[in-house]
Amino acid sequence: MVHMGNARGAGEAPISRSEMAREHLSERVLFIDGEAIVIDKPAGLPVDEPRSGAGSVAGKLDDLKFGFQRPPVTMHRLDRDTSGCLLLARNPKARARFAKAFEAGDVEKVYLAVVEGQIGGDGLIDLALAKHSSAEEGWRMVPAADGKSARTHWRAIASQSGRTLVEFRPETGRTHQIRAHARYGLDSPVVGDPIYGTAGEGMLLHALRLVVPREKKAAIDVSAPLPERFGDWGDGF
Repeated sequence: MVHMGNARGAGEAPISRSEMAREHLSERVLFIDGEAIVIDKPAGLPVDEPRSGAGSVAGKLDDLKFGFQRPPVTMHRLDRDTSGCLLLARNPKARARFAKAFEAGDVEKVYLAVVEGQIGGDGLIDLALAKHSSAEEGWRMVPAADGKSARTHWRAIASQSGRTLVEFRPETGRTHQIRAHARYGLDSPVVGDPIYGTAGEGMLLHALRLVVPREKKAAIDVSAPLPERFGDWGDGF
């Protein structure tokens, strides 16, 4: 098992889309052993290959073989503009065990986001979500009584200049869950969210920590440093 600290973090310049196309994911590894790899996915890089054929994690998996014959497999998704911890399985048995852990809700995920508005306290957002599409706005997730169950714990950490740094701990893993819950559950969209808020400065949502239990090995417990785009919000993280 190796913990690696060479991923780009706070204090370093954010990468551009052109840099992203050239960057090797092997330089963003946070954790690696015979079963798993955790990388610090940069914002702007989708996990799945887009129809345009542009860069993606899926298109760069050969960077992460590290001596194995087959590339690893991603075990969950992060939105294109969300950065942070992304788990990959290195063999079929590990893939099955990790899938079981995700399905059972045993994987702990912690996100940090800066949201619009000054809010305080903590709580649980229990708000079912469903996909909605329109010609004007495209698709998004919206609250719906007949939607899929979605639960997110949240805690306000600090506020300044009309915005708040919030910790989110999702129980479920619905598409856009944190982004939709921030908008509809807290009435405070994530700063820079082009769908649920206002685009323009990079979305301030980061997968800070990932904890994956394992039966015969120590749990994978990894944190990804806050990227430069969080500015002063990164102090203390």
